[in-house]
Amino acid sequence: MNIIVCIKQVPDTAGGVVFNPDGTLNRGAMLTIMNPDDKAGLEAALRLKDQYGAHVTVVTMGLPKAEDVLREAMAMGADEGVLITDRVLGGADTWATSSTIAAGIRNLDYDLIITGRQAIDGDTAQVGPQIAEHLDIPVISYAEEIKIDGDYVIVKRQYEDRYHELKAKMPCLITALAELNEPRYMTPGGIFDAYDEKKVTVWGRADLKDLDDANIGLNGSPTKIAKASDKVRKGAGEKKADLDPQGACEYIMSKLTEKHVI
Repeated sequence: MNIIVCIKQVPDTAGGVVFNPDGTLNRGAMLTIMNPDDKAGLEAALRLKDQYGAHVTVVTMGLPKAEDVLREAMAMGADEGVLITDRVLGGADTWATSSTIAAGIRNLDYDLIITGRQAIDGDTAQVGPQIAEHLDIPVISYAEEIKIDGDYVIVKRQYEDRYHELKAKMPCLITALAELNEPRYMTPGGIFDAYDEKKVTVWGRADLKDLDDANIGLNGSPTKIAKASDKVRKGAGEKKADLDPQGACEYIMSKLTEKHVI
């Protein structure tokens, strides 16, 4: 079984974020980590590898330094990595990103694709399902548990206060929640193999054959950032210091009713 895991190098928000003049993130100027949902998806793939002997390939799109996140994934146990990087791909929204990644995946053999539910720098939860749409394969989102049954995958899917159990024939795509599992740590031997033994393949625009230039990079992105900031400023709120417990309760209930919360 061949499993592809899409991972993303995202800003470590604890170290602050930096913006370009056009409102896009200046990824080259920030500390980075592997996106948490993606790491859970990677752990799910590695557990399937442990159980079934699957071959796990990690794929990312980003700056050349995104190779670091691929090396981290291989140190955890992935077999190989693919970095899609090219200046013309920069500034992509979810549509352009998913179009580009799907074009890269078409160069690979796969039975199962796992992505994170969403990235902490965009929070759209769109790229995974869009990749599935581009590849014309089924998608199951918000996975809490993944099992394999022959040519089928069985997924326990989070849904509000309950869950769905869905079954799909492979190839298919699954988006994983960070709550899916507890990702393993890199090992000293894994780190050695990731840097000395395992391979990262680098693809540019010329390596992505089935891809329209109208759907890549900033110019191929139908959505644009109007405004961005590192923190959302909140007002001080309303303070009521002269109410007894009964009055405070009545006041809170009136406000909840006024705002249609209850």
